[in-house]
Amino acid sequence: MKASLSAFVLLLALVLVGPGSVLAAEPETAVFAGGCFWCLEHDLEHLPGVAEATSGYSGGHVDQPTYQQVSGERTGHQESVEVRFDPDVISYGDLLRSYWRNVDPLDGGGQFCDRGDSYRPVIFTAGEDQARAAERSAALAAAELGVPRSEIKVELRERSRFWPAEGYHQNYAENNELKYNFYRFSCGRDRRLDAVWDDNARTNAGWSQP
Repeated sequence: MKASLSAFVLLLALVLVGPGSVLAAEPETAVFAGGCFWCLEHDLEHLPGVAEATSGYSGGHVDQPTYQQVSGERTGHQESVEVRFDPDVISYGDLLRSYWRNVDPLDGGGQFCDRGDSYRPVIFTAGEDQARAAERSAALAAAELGVPRSEIKVELRERSRFWPAEGYHQNYAENNELKYNFYRFSCGRDRRLDAVWDDNARTNAGWSQP
């Protein structure tokens, strides 16, 4: 009788909520800064399990910042990307690994050809679990690169409010393919990623040590 009742309750839930929804994990979010947000958005948004990546600003003291304000280095914000993901498909740890492989973690003064505070690499963490995972990933990144942890210049910070960027910045790589490809090439992003990460550049391969 109890088994029949449990089956009935599950069936009723499936009818009311829809198949696949009863046990589905709640989407989670992660926020990263890694230089030009056009590039980082493009690098992360197509990962399996990522529902959406949004370019924006975070880390500063100005509400509703504009691109002109942020690029003027007067807001304290970094160009950032907010990633909404399904933890049943991609873990936060896996997402972190993809982030590291798409930035130069040895450069704290900007990223690639983009210099200044607004282009500094930052992992913005929400809660103790993300903070611990971010620190562990930084140690693993250092080990893979064969450098001391102290040489890793990506800042780990508690998350502050994320402000979406203006509409013309969203999905820039897809909407402005020629301009984006020229910018990415001329900025030397991929050349530097290859130099830093070798075969693991732009991948989600497991951590390795030299």
